[in-house]
Amino acid sequence: MGFRVVDEVARRLGASWRKKDGAAQAHVAPRAVVLVKPLSYMNDSGIPLSKIARWWKTPPEDILVVVDELDLPFGRLRMRESGGSGGHNGLRSIIEPFGQSFPRLRVGIGRGGERDAIDRVLATFSTTEEGALAEIVTAAADGVLAWLERGPVDAMNLVNPWRALVQGEGAAPG
Repeated sequence: MGFRVVDEVARRLGASWRKKDGAAQAHVAPRAVVLVKPLSYMNDSGIPLSKIARWWKTPPEDILVVVDELDLPFGRLRMRESGGSGGHNGLRSIIEPFGQSFPRLRVGIGRGGERDAIDRVLATFSTTEEGALAEIVTAAADGVLAWLERGPVDAMNLVNPWRALVQGEGAAPG
């Protein structure tokens, strides 16, 4: 889900991808934005991200990490300015070089009835979930762009109450 969201942000900003330093990067020059998709295993994503952050001299508070989250219901979004890994191995890998003071956007994928986390993360989405993905990715990308343009408070106010229209649930304003 993180890559889908970052791809949508890249599309909206007119950025194209290139491979460098173990990641796909897109630099949006006039905005001084670098989008990154680590090409390492998720559990090692902090390694290429730290190399890129050093190159661009980017402090942790200016790095917004977008991840999928098993422990959030499918379609929920949660943005925070800092925090722990919550058991997320990708976040744990990023916390190692940066500490906990970097913002993150968690995109809920829920457990989907899978017993094992790996099964859920690697499985395809259900037909109902697939139908909601475009809406979820759009809302998450809106949150990323709000974070870039208006700052973390406005972005959190936009995405945190948001909920996808899935299985009869209504979408929150935003």
